[in-house]
Amino acid sequence: MPQRRHLLGAAAATLAAPLLLRAQGHQHHGGQFERLNQPGRIDLPAIHAQQAVTDTPAPRAAQQGAWRVLAPLPIPRTEMAWAVAYRNRVHLVGGYAEQRVDKPYHHAYDLALNQWQELPQLPRGANHVGVATLADKLYAFGGFIEQNRTPHDQSFAFDGSRWQAIRRLPEACGAIACIALGNRVHLIGGAIGSDWRRSIDWHLVYDPATDRYERRQPLPVARDHTGIVVVGNAIHVIGGRVDSFHTNSSLHHSYDAQTDRWEFRAPMPTPRSGHGCVLYRGRVFVMGGEGTNRVFGQNEAWDPATERWEAYAPMLTPRHGMGAVVVGDAIVVAGGGPQMGGGVKSAINEAFSLG
Repeated sequence: MPQRRHLLGAAAATLAAPLLLRAQGHQHHGGQFERLNQPGRIDLPAIHAQQAVTDTPAPRAAQQGAWRVLAPLPIPRTEMAWAVAYRNRVHLVGGYAEQRVDKPYHHAYDLALNQWQELPQLPRGANHVGVATLADKLYAFGGFIEQNRTPHDQSFAFDGSRWQAIRRLPEACGAIACIALGNRVHLIGGAIGSDWRRSIDWHLVYDPATDRYERRQPLPVARDHTGIVVVGNAIHVIGGRVDSFHTNSSLHHSYDAQTDRWEFRAPMPTPRSGHGCVLYRGRVFVMGGEGTNRVFGQNEAWDPATERWEAYAPMLTPRHGMGAVVVGDAIVVAGGGPQMGGGVKSAINEAFSLG
């Protein structure tokens, strides 16, 4: 079947120019959700009000920033877990959608145009796909073919027009934290197994020049669904779960590639997993995530200069398993689940900026 390529913008005129919201409730939510086991759009589930939390022990930042509403995803999705900026657009790969957990969808969002585009689909549909960009390619590693379990070992590279298979992972794995540093991609943590799912501490480095993986010093504590960013010359891995969201972590480690050593850093104020994690204006911002009967809206940031965490304006719509990417001067947060687990997907797309 030929690949569909088309622009998908906001249907409502009110979305043509993003709307700033503060305490205006959720008027923009109408029909932007869908259940995993039942087709048809629904409104924000009532259980969201019981599970959504925004309280944080972190001190409030002097400049709180603000969120605004953007053009919704064309299809409600969740459990992408990560997204990447590629050619100045937000890219979402794989996830739950349309009553399946192994969809190969690939959508890109242009903030300047406030539009979505459907791009060539991932050759192997999966959820919790690890993604990263290096040079002029977007990479996708592993993922689960069942609901947050049963991983596969296939990996691919996208050059802007098509996907190409690259060397398979040494072991099937999903929910891997991936990021480029120098001329290699680091793959850290993740989860394996089907009937018995568990977190792992692996640390692989993929070299596109040789199409091979090498092992590095393992993550000090095995976990998956973590946040990952590069600050200066160091990789930071923040939060995540040890086997399950019932055992979320606030751990924050940094990795020095020159010495192949990990170091403990200031822990995240709110333990969580499945959260967004980006470097924005010199600070590491962490937003969203889930826990036991909780879906988080906290927006906390770590300042490398002071080693302190502060709280910023919480998400308009607390979610987990969503994509979070910095494009221009905004953090774009698209899709995700509005309640614990993967039972409901969203098309919500919102952005945070400090102004």
